[in-house]
Amino acid sequence: MIGASKTRLRPVGALGIMLGLAGAFVGYNASAQDVTITNARLVIGDGGEPISGGTVVVRGGNVVYAGPAGGAPAGGGTAVDAGGAFVTPGIFATVTTLGLADVTAVEETNDIAARGTPFSAALDASTSINPTSQHILVHKVAGITRAATAMMPSGSIFAGQGAIIDLDGDANPVMQARAFQMINLGEAGAAQAGGSRPAAHALLRAALREAQALVGKTGIPQTTAIDKADEVLLSRFDAEALVPVVTGRQKLYVEAERMADIRAVLALKAEYPRLDLVLVGATEGWLVANDIAAAGVPVIANGLLDLPETFEQLGATQSNAGRLARAGVKVAINAATMQNPRRLQQVAGNLVALAKMPGAAGMTWGQAFAAISSVPAEISGMGGKAGVLKPGAVGDVVIWTEDPLEAGAVPSAVFIAGRAQDLTNHQTRLRDRYKTLDESARPKAYDW
Repeated sequence: MIGASKTRLRPVGALGIMLGLAGAFVGYNASAQDVTITNARLVIGDGGEPISGGTVVVRGGNVVYAGPAGGAPAGGGTAVDAGGAFVTPGIFATVTTLGLADVTAVEETNDIAARGTPFSAALDASTSINPTSQHILVHKVAGITRAATAMMPSGSIFAGQGAIIDLDGDANPVMQARAFQMINLGEAGAAQAGGSRPAAHALLRAALREAQALVGKTGIPQTTAIDKADEVLLSRFDAEALVPVVTGRQKLYVEAERMADIRAVLALKAEYPRLDLVLVGATEGWLVANDIAAAGVPVIANGLLDLPETFEQLGATQSNAGRLARAGVKVAINAATMQNPRRLQQVAGNLVALAKMPGAAGMTWGQAFAAISSVPAEISGMGGKAGVLKPGAVGDVVIWTEDPLEAGAVPSAVFIAGRAQDLTNHQTRLRDRYKTLDESARPKAYDW
């Protein structure tokens, strides 16, 4: 434990705010895991409204208290006065490709898709997460501390197995490997399966049947005779990878946009009741919101899509997420439909504004923040452990320059598991190098 010390926050410069980049957290030992943050406008992340004068206590990397100052235990570690600023849990981004590519246009650095592989469901994203990827470091600066990351389908309806990662930049970013299986049953899945949705559904059912036949038999040498007379397109390796799906031990994330496709996904529960289904995208989900709620299937929903990009999104509306939530569906905001997940807080803020528009359906402030924090964490299997400031949760805490759901807000400090994070990255270094036009300190590349 570190001896108590008083720390203040350095304001973020105007240029840093413009670029969406936070200033460094000053005067804090990066190895510390015990911290007490006081005088906070505290956001628990569970859907409630902010608490004025709140306190957060993190010990051993985990939250031990978050609430009104009067109930906080005796201090210890480093004391931080938030000065009335918003203090929230870290943002939980899902679904992303963070850590799977450095430069997406450079094939050698891009592991997002595997177009030439003979494998599909067995692909494991956790094996290629790069913790020093600038994409990870840049998104940490935006207050994202945990993420669900997955590959994209390229040679099959199956994208493979996604992972839950942290963004602290250390050598071990993977919190949970093989956390979920990702598939597409919309237009993209139909194209990969042979050109039609019936082909995609036939492939999925054949794959699940093959996996069901292997329950209790995984690990048997390939040479051992096993009755798989209905094998169609899956290798034994891929079929074994689906065994946790059919037994309900691994979540099945299904990307589906149009109403008819969503109904077809929900029907899978009748055939395979142990499936732990999660809908991804669900642009037309509002049309069948009551059916989704009745099935108890959570949705990682496209946040503000209102202009159809494909024929399966003709029913797009900005009120989709709000209407789903109003029907009782557990809704998180999908990061996959954004240019980058850093826009999650902006989308959540727009949902708050949408709630004030006549005839539209949005979310309350607390609901919107939960849709990018505790709800995606819960959907990902980390309920109560991430995206929330409650005892037992990881000590992911973000201090903001202003209301985090306002477009200009950036973190002034980020803690992951209680450790204050370095908020520099390639973008901040470029900013600092070129923010003046003084040519006396030009990079060596410009010297003759």
